[in-house]
Amino acid sequence: MNLNLPENLKDKIYQIKENSQNHLKIVSYFPLSEDEKLMISTLNNSQSLDVYCSIFSDNISEQEWNKSKFQILKRFKDELFDID
Repeated sequence: MNLNLPENLKDKIYQIKENSQNHLKIVSYFPLSEDEKLMISTLNNSQSLDVYCSIFSDNISEQEWNKSKFQILKRFKDELFDID
């Protein structure tokens, strides 16, 4: 699913699913800020309830995310493949 999100927000999202009632479930690597959730809802142009969850529970700053996102994403993908 493509919501035309800005790249900096796309990077933070692992998966977007839509259910049969056109409600979105957004899975991010870390919890999204209220501003980020608002941006997604605005770009979604929908009155549907968005469900947000995250893989990791730690809250990290934008600066921390930008500094370490490539290592985080690589490690996550590497470890996910090791599960198989």
